[in-house]
Amino acid sequence: MTDAALRPALFADAPGLVAGFTTRAFSPAGEPLDAARARLARETGIAVASVGQVHGADVVVVRQAGHVPDHDGLVTDRPGLLLSVIAADCALVLLADSEAGVVGACHSGWRGTVAGVVGRTVEAMGGVGADPARLLAYVGPCISAEAFEVGEEVAAQFDASVVVRRPEWPRPHIDLRAEIERQLRALGVRPARVEATDACTVADGRFYSYRAEGGAAGRMLGFVGRRSA
Repeated sequence: MTDAALRPALFADAPGLVAGFTTRAFSPAGEPLDAARARLARETGIAVASVGQVHGADVVVVRQAGHVPDHDGLVTDRPGLLLSVIAADCALVLLADSEAGVVGACHSGWRGTVAGVVGRTVEAMGGVGADPARLLAYVGPCISAEAFEVGEEVAAQFDASVVVRRPEWPRPHIDLRAEIERQLRALGVRPARVEATDACTVADGRFYSYRAEGGAAGRMLGFVGRRSA
C-alpha cells in the first residue's frame, strides 16, 4: 500500500498506530466500497469499522468491526480495530491520543463541518479517556479554497475568517481546511499537533473529486487504528 496511500508524518512515531489516506491507486473508480474496505483490512491486517456518512454530525463509539449507517464519525478505544471513513472532496479528519489508546475519524464536508462533527468526535474521544491537549490530528486532502465556490447562503454559515473573496470571483469561496483547523484549535488541540495537507482533490490527479468528476468519481479512504499488542 506504500504507493497507494499518504501516511501522516505526525503519526509516524506513535507506537502501534496505523493511519493513512488512500489515493486513486488504491481503488479504481466504480469499485464497491465493501471491496475497498476488505482490501484495506487485508493489507493492514486489521479489522475495519466504517460509517455510512450522511453529511451530518453524528458520531458513535465502536468496539467491533462492521458498518455503521447514518453516522459521519467513529471513535474506538480498542486495539485491533481500524476506523475508516470515505470522501471525494470533503475533508477526512484522523485523530489519536496514543497515551489513552483512543482514536477517532470523521467525514467533515461543509455541512458536517458547520454542524460540528469534528467537535463531536473529539467529545466522544474524551468520553473514553482522550485529552484534546494530547491529540494528534491529521486533515487529509480535500477541496481547496480556490476550487470551493459556494453561494452566499452557504458562506453565511461559516466564520468570516474562512470566507475568501476575490475581485475576479463572482461568488465567495470557502477554505474548508482552515475552518477545520480553526475548530481544532478552539477544541484545545495544539497547533503543533495538527498536520493538514495542502493537496487539493480537485486539482491533484492523485485523488478523486466529486466536484470535478461528478457521480463517476471514486472515493478515498481515510483510516486510523492501533495494532493489537
